[in-house]
Amino acid sequence: MTKKDIAQILVGIDGNTVLSGARKIKTKLITEINKQGLLDQVSVIETGSIGPVNKGVVIGIYPTREIYGNVTENDISEFIQERFIKGRPYKKLLLPEKLPIEIDLTAYDPRKTQYFGRIVLDNCGKINPEDIKEYIGVGGYEALGIALKEKTPEEIIEIVKNSGLRGRGGAGFPTGLKWSFAAKAKRIPKYVICNADEGEPGTFKDRLIMEGDPHKILEGMAICGYAIGANTGYIYIRGEYQLSIQRLKKAIKDAEKLGLLGKNILGTDFDFEVKIKIGAGSYVCGEETTLLNSMEGFRGEPRLKPPFPAESGFLSHPTNVNNVETFANIAPIVLNGAEWFKKFGTKDSPGTKVYTILGHINRPGLIEVSMGITLREIIYDYAGGISSGSFKMAQIGGTAGNILSSEFLDVPLDFESLRKLGYSLGSGAILIMNETVSVVDFMKCCIKFFVHESCGKCTPCREGTKYIYEILDKISSGKGKTGDLETLKLLGKSMKDTSFCPLGQSAPNSLLDTLKLFPEEYNQILRK
Repeated sequence: MTKKDIAQILVGIDGNTVLSGARKIKTKLITEINKQGLLDQVSVIETGSIGPVNKGVVIGIYPTREIYGNVTENDISEFIQERFIKGRPYKKLLLPEKLPIEIDLTAYDPRKTQYFGRIVLDNCGKINPEDIKEYIGVGGYEALGIALKEKTPEEIIEIVKNSGLRGRGGAGFPTGLKWSFAAKAKRIPKYVICNADEGEPGTFKDRLIMEGDPHKILEGMAICGYAIGANTGYIYIRGEYQLSIQRLKKAIKDAEKLGLLGKNILGTDFDFEVKIKIGAGSYVCGEETTLLNSMEGFRGEPRLKPPFPAESGFLSHPTNVNNVETFANIAPIVLNGAEWFKKFGTKDSPGTKVYTILGHINRPGLIEVSMGITLREIIYDYAGGISSGSFKMAQIGGTAGNILSSEFLDVPLDFESLRKLGYSLGSGAILIMNETVSVVDFMKCCIKFFVHESCGKCTPCREGTKYIYEILDKISSGKGKTGDLETLKLLGKSMKDTSFCPLGQSAPNSLLDTLKLFPEEYNQILRK
């Protein structure tokens, strides 16, 4: 049996599965395989998130692509016997999902002319994220080599521009255009910052990207540094992401040892170092200027723009800020070309989008799909349908996002289609809710979060979130009065129009949507 023929057991080790005992499962699997004399037939590989969440310890099998969930130490002996000695699936723990396959550019949906495959998550769940050799083995750092030895900084920026990549943090600003602003700035030094302060409730896709493929982030940042003329990068990451921090630190150290970061990268005159900056848990620090204040040791409050970070950012120097998912797209684009990237997604929103899908669905987890997919497809093709009851609404983009009711199930989820409706795609969280969810109670939870997270700098956000919560609390407790709904609309619109930063401007999004989509539900409570 050749090495290629050896079956692989992939143990998904991420922040969630570690708490369920994934490392013990990995050890037990190796012990049992040795005990059964299968070392020459089966190998055990540690990897990042395989995809499903809330399923305890999750493991996958290559080449058959089976996925098993809720694996315990007591299952291991029977699992090895059934799966690798008798040669049949272990149905007790078998999940309906399949491990992803390689990108297939011959497979597409002719209705949308969309290609399918994974770009950002291509290595997640396949390689050991703590072994740089495995990343290099699947083409890692080739794009950086192409950039440094075959392309000028201007050519790299043009490639990113031509790809149509737009920021995946929520705003959707064209990435190549953003890079060009920092490249044109004259002042030095310049900085590259990866925004990994993922504080949006329900959003954890950046964490799983970092845990599953940390080198892809570093490679993207280094290419950005070369393109804009920066020699230093920072990853601003929330302190709760301990496994991400651990793996990023190891990835940085390993890349430096191989000359892929640090001085004279790949024998060129380009230097680039990456440092980790740990945040202290403030939601508003996800806004780029607030993040910069925090990095400089100041209170986490937004700055007045202009000047924009590309002109005056970290330490008043030109700075480019992109989020984790955006940087994870860079190396594949440079390696495969702009036209390749545009084969995914739509004309105005090329590429893929990573989503975390949660709520009243059968298969919660992490997915990567082409831009322009519909909410209906995500719910029924990827999430396995509604787990109980019937679909009522979905919140896209996290707590600061928008609410979609059943009439929006077939609206393409891309920047332009949603913009025409006055909505935004947001960070990448999708929360699916059935008819048992009270709109008023749900909105109370959302607004309570913003009351807590408002930095207090501007009156509309500081006071508006409190007043909205108080009114919702009165309505839900049967003490609401005629005119409360109009007051909520007025407060919400005033916050959107006058708040200083995106936190206050987006906090009332879901509230205003529910007032428009479910007015009778509010009125029923008021009439009681």
